Amino acid sequence: MTDAPPAPGAAPPPPLQRTPLFEFHRRHGGHLVPFAGWEMPLYYSSILDEHRAVRASVGLFDVSHMGILTVDGAHAAALLGRRTTANVERIAPGQAKYAFLLESTGRIVDDLLVSRLDPGDEVARRFLVVPNAARVDEVEEILRQHRGPDTTIARRNPATALLAVQGPGSVALLERAFGWSLGGLGFYRAAFFPAADGAGSAGRIGPEVPAALADQVLVSRTGYTGERGYELLVAAGRADAVAERLVALGAVPAGLGARDTLRLEMGYLLSGQDFHRDRSPIEAGQERFVDFGHPFVGRPALEKERADGPAVRIAGIEADDAGAIPRHGTPVLANGTRVAEATSGGLAPGLGKGVALAYLPRELTAPGTPVALEIRGRAVGGHVVPLPFARTPPTRA
Repeated sequence: MTDAPPAPGAAPPPPLQRTPLFEFHRRHGGHLVPFAGWEMPLYYSSILDEHRAVRASVGLFDVSHMGILTVDGAHAAALLGRRTTANVERIAPGQAKYAFLLESTGRIVDDLLVSRLDPGDEVARRFLVVPNAARVDEVEEILRQHRGPDTTIARRNPATALLAVQGPGSVALLERAFGWSLGGLGFYRAAFFPAADGAGSAGRIGPEVPAALADQVLVSRTGYTGERGYELLVAAGRADAVAERLVALGAVPAGLGARDTLRLEMGYLLSGQDFHRDRSPIEAGQERFVDFGHPFVGRPALEKERADGPAVRIAGIEADDAGAIPRHGTPVLANGTRVAEATSGGLAPGLGKGVALAYLPRELTAPGTPVALEIRGRAVGGHVVPLPFARTPPTRA
């Protein structure tokens, strides 16, 4: 994960951006690397230790590099509904939705989270939209091209920070740290909680971002690890103190490396790697996040693909040799013929085996189908397995 030197005569790349937690990363020994234009921690102690901490207790991730957009106005819901696969008009106050922003061809530009923050008793609608770091410019530009004059779009980086607290111990740690009562915050829900200690405080909807962050924290419950977890949107100036409080109570700082092994075990997709304007949600096995009950850009193409059936579909592959670790780009073979490349690959620590995601021809996607992985010039046996790779995904209760 290093940058190549610029070609002779080429303009130097722009300097890497730093999140509000940059000094926190340095104090805690973060191994910093370039990622999507940001200087981010790959790991602190080790990827494996951080992975295990999230699965067993609680880990703390800095995800402030993600795009942090607010979309406000009377027609904000119509804009987001037209440009994503979520029926945003039907999102309730405090609800969050995972969705895709598509090209007219049905191919994925990016995946993102849309959270409704207004209380529902006024004409204007307020949404927080979180796309991926490498795609935020594209997403913001597309939304601006389609917005009406009454809709305001603003980027809230770097004045805000986003922390992900993930693991089975996350709820207890956050309640102990801030006195919040998180029992009423359901999966894919968001609410504001007091930034200062507020014993027994329940969440509420209605304040505006970023003004509300002067004395409140926007807490959402989604996650990219498969474990129970929460995201904290805080004012940039308070991010370091919040992170230190969580670490003092037992959260383990975790970097991009553990985030990748955790999401891969769950079969979660990585924007720019598992799709980059070349795959549809149907090919990617994500139909459950497409609401065909409303008009959106790309819907006709997806309806045709759904009717015809996709030629390829994403599948999980597990290596038979415990020492064989596939990577992004590893060739996938069937009967000696190359049929695909792994879009994601690595060690699944929970299984102790190498696993990969790949878009396979439909006839090869049934669990148990034998395939081979070409690793360092040698064909290693493998087989298709159902997703997620993790055998016992955590409860969502």
